Amino acid sequence: MIKYKFAAALILFANSAAAHELTPTYPEIRPSYVNGVSVTTMKMWNRRSDAKYYEINVFDEKWNPVSFATSNRVIQLNYLEHKSFEIYFRDEDKDRVSYICTTSKQLKRDVLSTGVKSKICSRIK
Repeated sequence: MIKYKFAAALILFANSAAAHELTPTYPEIRPSYVNGVSVTTMKMWNRRSDAKYYEINVFDEKWNPVSFATSNRVIQLNYLEHKSFEIYFRDEDKDRVSYICTTSKQLKRDVLSTGVKSKICSRIK
């Protein structure tokens, strides 16, 4: 009986879940070159072969959306590709920012897997 439990546990732990990565885990907001605007730089790595579009969102402590600007709200990131991007905030909103999140998006015609979303968040220091 112990052999069966051990085998079942081994099978469960042997299957890895692939997701994208968002770093730094605790980003710092710094002043930008524009007066009244702050910025942070994020880096992303796509480890999912079934997803290549990711949406960027910013939230406060209670998970309410916070206004921000970036070059693209939805970025394309191919399998095993790295990308850096900057997120800009108004100085009046920078104290409200608590989480920067990326969520995987799939096109309806491209869904080959179970259609599982992955959401990764970084917490502001």
